[in-house]
Amino acid sequence: MVTVRELPLEEFWLPGHSACPGCPAALGLRMLGKALNGGFILVVPAGCTTVIQGIYPRTPSRAPLLNIAFAASASAASGLKAALELRGLDAPVVVWAGDGGTVDIGLQALSGAAERNEDILYVCYDNEAYQNTGIQRSGSTPRGAWTTTTPSGKRERRKEAALIVAAHRVPYVATASVAYPLDFVEKVRKAASIKGFKYIHLHAPCPTGWRFPPSKMVEIGRLAVETGAWILYEVENGVFKLTGRSRALLDPSRRRPLEDYLRTQGRFAHLLKPENQEQLEELKKNVNDAWETVKTILERGGKIF
Repeated sequence: MVTVRELPLEEFWLPGHSACPGCPAALGLRMLGKALNGGFILVVPAGCTTVIQGIYPRTPSRAPLLNIAFAASASAASGLKAALELRGLDAPVVVWAGDGGTVDIGLQALSGAAERNEDILYVCYDNEAYQNTGIQRSGSTPRGAWTTTTPSGKRERRKEAALIVAAHRVPYVATASVAYPLDFVEKVRKAASIKGFKYIHLHAPCPTGWRFPPSKMVEIGRLAVETGAWILYEVENGVFKLTGRSRALLDPSRRRPLEDYLRTQGRFAHLLKPENQEQLEELKKNVNDAWETVKTILERGGKIF
């Protein structure tokens, strides 16, 4: 297990950027830099990070950074990696994309890169909506959540993007949370040591879009895990295993009530009203279904493929 003392003191994502207070993407980028000791190239599609990085010619990134069209991050990273190999260079290429640019607009390029088993690391920082353009719902928005395009709560369940990628039979897939930064660092380092396509889906609670105080970002991220709303796991060479705090939560009696997580966020305030009890129960069922899928996988030895 990675410890704080093992992290470099040097910063590779500098302060003074344009992120909102309490931004999880900024924390994630800081930990990504420390995990790889700055020795990587970033590919960033349209999204929050496009704004966070500031206005040219200034940037907080000490790693080379390529801005690319919304739909093309995985294909651009594939081409960049091929160009580096032709020049005999072995720098990790890391896609850093939001959920809109991953589970929706960028899914076709992501799937293509995974099918070809391109030697890149793809990190989706999932703040569960198109936060940068006005808090519109995405395929990753959970059922019941308020967004500006789902004012009474989203009616559909979220996409399980990490399992979709794992179905491509790539060597490494993981979920992580900015609230557990050392777990994230450990998974990034493991991914970087593996040849082929790697994918990490990083839960990133957004104070602006989720309607909570910026100081509560880490607390809410931990609540997501402790209530079972976000599950930490790895799929390595087709074998699934729970990781971190989630290892103790397969038994539902060990999880905190989902309401402990929901009541911290304005986007779920309507679900806690008596007239919306049915919608709340649907969300709870989605969470329980995700855990039942995990239980089924583990009962057959953890093998997905």
